[in-house]
Amino acid sequence: MALPRVSVLIPTLRNAEQLQVVLQALNQQDWEGELEIACVGPTGDPGESICKENGARWIDDQGSRNRADACNVGIKALDCDILLFTDDDVIPNKDWAGKLIRWFERDEVAGVGGPNFAPDEDPFSARAADVAFCARWVTAGTRYGKVPSEELIEIDHNPGCNSAYRKSVLDEVSGFEKGCIGAEDVVMDRKILDAGYRLWFDAEAVMPHRRRVLFGPYMKQLRNYGYVRTLANKRWPELKRWSHNAIGMFPILTILGLAAFLWGIWQGGIDWSDLFNSPEMGAPRVAAHGTASLGILYFLICWAGAALGASPHRTLLTVAIAPVTIFLAHWSYGSGVIRGWKQIYLGQGAAAGLGVQIDDKER
Repeated sequence: MALPRVSVLIPTLRNAEQLQVVLQALNQQDWEGELEIACVGPTGDPGESICKENGARWIDDQGSRNRADACNVGIKALDCDILLFTDDDVIPNKDWAGKLIRWFERDEVAGVGGPNFAPDEDPFSARAADVAFCARWVTAGTRYGKVPSEELIEIDHNPGCNSAYRKSVLDEVSGFEKGCIGAEDVVMDRKILDAGYRLWFDAEAVMPHRRRVLFGPYMKQLRNYGYVRTLANKRWPELKRWSHNAIGMFPILTILGLAAFLWGIWQGGIDWSDLFNSPEMGAPRVAAHGTASLGILYFLICWAGAALGASPHRTLLTVAIAPVTIFLAHWSYGSGVIRGWKQIYLGQGAAAGLGVQIDDKER
């Protein structure tokens, strides 16, 4: 049988140094067939010369202002059977392409992806962020570090940094949603499922993907995640999950809980002279002890979730600080959700800002 024609598409913007690493790794893939590597970005971007130096094809993004539109330009420009997507801040393993391509021998596979973890060479704070991303129970079902027990499982979404699709399917659904300012991979996968196709997940097709470092870049990225997913959920209600609204309440409940705790102390809810045997319960004591107990329970769940999570960077120290990194993730994502609610219900609606580039490139 003739080998399929395969292309890899990398949207890139102002990240030439890390793009060089990506392209060098892709040029060393062990897949036996020909692998066309293409980058899409604005003309004049520093990545253009890096792309050409590494024998990759440069595609002008035609003035696109977001990842979705840039990728659509690339999809139209490429002629292949299978199209792989990744980002300009990954370090592809030598067998990455081959592990995804192999599944397209099955007719039922319209698309397939895999997990992503922080590379070993990432700084400590990025590896600590990876532990938070991959923790059990507290990540609301995200694909970071997902490790299923079966060889290949059916799924409803794969991450944009580690996915592959039949080009004919992408053409049929017109690729990414035009102007989508975020969650564009989630929306496109929904379009593929609605067209009657099936998506899959291979736990062995791991992609090392750089994490944002603590604290500013990490929190900014998660705020953007919460914001764009909230707008997408409003435009496509079938994408909504209960956890999205729940995490939006996290900052509000945190502030209320802290206020209740401080009020309880101020009202004498904690008898420091008889801390564990005070006979008076009452509202102040319930407020002080109840909120403190919930906070401790939250931290214990975070610790257990990090310790039992999928990240390969679990160490005594990264797990020890996981309650802090997970708290920052919940606070930041929740803040983004609240920003989305504000725009939907008090601003210009969920479609406002279509086509805008969300800037979380600070690493």
